[in-house]
Amino acid sequence: MRNLFLLLFTLLFLSCNDVVLPKPKGYLSLTYPEKSYTTLPLNRPFSFDILKNTTVIDETNNWLKIKYPALKASIDITYRPVNNNIKELLTEAEKLVFKHTVKAEQIVPKDFVNADKRVFGSLYEITGNAASHIQFHVTDSTKHFIKGSLYFYVKPNYDSILPAVNYIKEDVLQLIETLKWK
Repeated sequence: MRNLFLLLFTLLFLSCNDVVLPKPKGYLSLTYPEKSYTTLPLNRPFSFDILKNTTVIDETNNWLKIKYPALKASIDITYRPVNNNIKELLTEAEKLVFKHTVKAEQIVPKDFVNADKRVFGSLYEITGNAASHIQFHVTDSTKHFIKGSLYFYVKPNYDSILPAVNYIKEDVLQLIETLKWK
């Protein structure tokens, strides 16, 4: 009888525990505005198309910042004239890219060549929890050099911001493909 009581008590005690089930993965349901581009409204030694729903901040030395307020991100663009220092400018740009190797999982380069427009450059996709996930540089190799970096104003969590990175990457590609030197 005592054994039966212990068995019932044990079964009762064990049956009161909640069954733990794994939670399904949650996916963000992000929606982005439809893309529509306009030409950069500032007078610079270059021009290119930018997304209409961005804010352009005019900075000194022909530099600028293209802000994405809804995404808490910006593309920071620096301009430098080429004065027989193209090798130095390219080395400096690549050093800035590879500073991210500490946090980056992978750095994937993609080269661009448009000989008709004299636009030559590279785009680097940086995966992992790095500070910048896209960096690029473009030049005509004789007079103009532009470097750009994408930054988010949040703690880097690559999985969370990946959809926004892909959204802005399309705009960076549009920028490079529509770039014209003056």
